[in-house]
Parts: sequence; structure tokens; C-alpha cells
Amino acid sequence: MLPSLRIALYEPDIPQNTGTILRMAACLGLPVEIIEPCGFVWGGKHMRRAGMDYLDHVIVTRHLNWAAFQEDLPGHRRLLLTTKTDQVYTAFTFQPGDILILGRESAGVPDCVHGDVDAQLTIPLKPGLRSFNLAVASAMVAGEALRQLGGFPKIPSTRD
Repeated sequence: MLPSLRIALYEPDIPQNTGTILRMAACLGLPVEIIEPCGFVWGGKHMRRAGMDYLDHVIVTRHLNWAAFQEDLPGHRRLLLTTKTDQVYTAFTFQPGDILILGRESAGVPDCVHGDVDAQLTIPLKPGLRSFNLAVASAMVAGEALRQLGGFPKIPSTRD
């Protein structure tokens, strides 16, 4: 069965953000794609501290580079979260199998990636401010996508 949504991190460079996103993905049952190279040692103490014991509960696939990522996951829509568009994520219709791509915290993604994606989405910001923290942005957009797709984990009933 196709996951309702995937998260992809393009050359992440802050291990704490990566660990936090992996923790979120574990809790929501989302696989994570890591597009190398990372700007930190994979599995280092900062990433482990942010991800805590949740890291064993998330499916992570590492891809050598953007081309390998493209080749490894054919047939999926690629949705780039960026500040360089006017397409607001809450007005977008998500589909099962979509991949939400987040760029490097320090530099975003190169123009070639902007050209390779199926859609570019943004989170509206108060004028004069640049962007959200990467982990916060991923949670906001993943939450909306899962709401639309009905893909949140089922909460067991506490009533008897």
C-alpha cells in the first residue's frame, strides 16, 4: 500500500531539525527520504537528542543525490515547500503518494530542483519575516496534507 505522504529533506544541514522531523514522521507513520549529502554526521548526538528514541520507529531512505532520489521514486508528485511561490499550501489539493520536499535550512534548493518539481507551495508569513523553522514548516504542511487525505494514525478508544 502506498504511503499517503512522504517527507523528503534536500541536503539537510541542521541535525536537530532533521531529528525533530524524523520524530514527527515516526509519530505520524510517514516515511522520510534523505537526499544527500547531509551537512552533518548522520546519526550524531545532536540528531539523536532531537529524535530521541523515536528514530527506531521511522522508515528512512537515504539517496546519494537529487538524481538518485528522482530515479528511486518514479510516479510520485514532488511538492516543494518554498518561499518563492504564491501557491498557499492550504489551497492545494494533496494526493496519496505525494512527496513533500524541504530544502536546506541555509540555502533552500537550487534552481534545477525548483524546475523538477510538480508544485511549489508556501506558508503565508507576516510581511517582513523570512521563513519558519524547517521542522515547524514540515509539521504544518504535513498536517494539512494528512487532514485532506484522512491519513492520521487512528487513536485507540479509551471508552469501554
